[in-house]
Amino acid sequence: LISHQRTHTGEKPYQCSQCNKAFTLKNNLIKHQRTHTGEKPYQCSQCNEAFSQNNDLIRHQRTHTGEKPFQCSQCNKTFSRKTNLIKHQRIHTGEKQYQCSQCGKNFLQNNDLISHQRTHTCEKTFQCTRCDKAFSHNSDLIRHQITHTGEKTYQCSQCNKAFTQNIN
Repeated sequence: LISHQRTHTGEKPYQCSQCNKAFTLKNNLIKHQRTHTGEKPYQCSQCNEAFSQNNDLIRHQRTHTGEKPFQCSQCNKTFSRKTNLIKHQRIHTGEKQYQCSQCGKNFLQNNDLISHQRTHTCEKTFQCTRCDKAFSHNSDLIRHQITHTGEKTYQCSQCNKAFTQNIN
């Protein structure tokens, strides 16, 4: 009851001595303190990777077992993480919760928004290692690098003529 009442009062009596962050539950303080100490008491029995939180260990163990307990009710696709299911469900609902502050365009995923925002800032983070050119998107860099290698990965099935791009 006391812990519940703190949700109404906002009282956070458990404070971290290192960063002063406060918590309503002592257990949450203990978990938080591991970020400072680096303590990882939960260890995977299969690969010995260690984790600071039991939930992280449980999630990790699914990589070994292949367990995917979260299922989409629309298409039955399964996921190992609930967050991935929630992201996936946006495909069915059409919900685009990430909005560009410059032009108002909406995106399903945050990384798509970040990629889009480079078109406004002209930020070019993908640098060619062979010349001075830089690109906003990795796919543009990959396409450019073919100019150095001369690689022609697209081939006509009728005459076997090869091309650098798969367009038109």
